[in-house]
Amino acid sequence: MSPEEIEAYFTRNDKTFAFARWGRPIAPIVFGVEDETLRLFKATIEAVATLASHPISETDPELGSNLMVFFFRNWKELRDVPKLDQIVPELSSLVLKLEQAKANQYRVFRFDKAGGIKACFIFILMDEHLNTVSGETLCLSQIVQSILLWSDVAFLNASPLALLPSGEAILRPEIGALIRAAYDPALAVYSDQPSHALRLFARMQTQMAL
Repeated sequence: MSPEEIEAYFTRNDKTFAFARWGRPIAPIVFGVEDETLRLFKATIEAVATLASHPISETDPELGSNLMVFFFRNWKELRDVPKLDQIVPELSSLVLKLEQAKANQYRVFRFDKAGGIKACFIFILMDEHLNTVSGETLCLSQIVQSILLWSDVAFLNASPLALLPSGEAILRPEIGALIRAAYDPALAVYSDQPSHALRLFARMQTQMAL
């Protein structure tokens, strides 16, 4: 992966660059699924966090849980989640926007004073498309897209996952390498400078040399 390709993963549609990783341990919770899917999500979170060498916690001292995953059948159900309007500003207008866009997923990030991710709220609408996706693929895709603040157009043309001949979904090796590099302790948790891509590139080259 070239520095230019790395930069593109964090360059938004408005051409601004924004990189951020989690600045605190991840304390996850999942709503609206059966126990089997809940276990799958937690196992996937642990796997991706292990890849990033980032800790997981039972609770977050400020928020209780800082990675919240919500499953719905209708976007209108968002309005019924207690106190969600305190977490997501202008909730009603967001619901209308998601309905009009016929979206089936949405993520909201919150950041600490250093710019690192302190919370992520994932909303998943189980529409006809997502109902055909395996639980393993859905879980891995969502967690990978939440472990970093990727560009809003990062995965429009290519998924972060690849399918094996068996049909099993795995993380694309170059995306895994980029995640590992992003969590190098020597790097800042946040950067709005495109030159940060060069630092990520250097860390990836070091990994390959080991």
